Amino acid sequence: MLSDWLPFLIYALLAAGIPASMIAFSFVFATRPTSRTKQRMIPFESGVSEGPPRQDRRFTVSFYLTAMLFILFDIEIVFLYPLAIQLDALGWFGLIEFLVFIAILFVAYVYIWRKGALEWH
Repeated sequence: MLSDWLPFLIYALLAAGIPASMIAFSFVFATRPTSRTKQRMIPFESGVSEGPPRQDRRFTVSFYLTAMLFILFDIEIVFLYPLAIQLDALGWFGLIEFLVFIAILFVAYVYIWRKGALEWH
């Protein structure tokens, strides 16, 4: 009876242990602000220190465009995994379908590259 539940219990322990260890490690290895660094406690995001936060600051359209393109290509790449798993069973039809899918992704990538959507201004 326990052997049926053992994989689930191991998975549950890992699912609870990994986030708990990340939180514990962040407390152990976090740097403590000193009096010298307290005066420079400004937000730091994406490698750029911006100064005091402002509530009326707006993000540029390129920020949202980059995020949308990342999500789009990330989701499309996820569809490649099941196809790659079943490629042997699908035979030539699967290979041709795989190549067509890659070609469509490549054409989309070249299109957004030519439009300048990957340039950060």
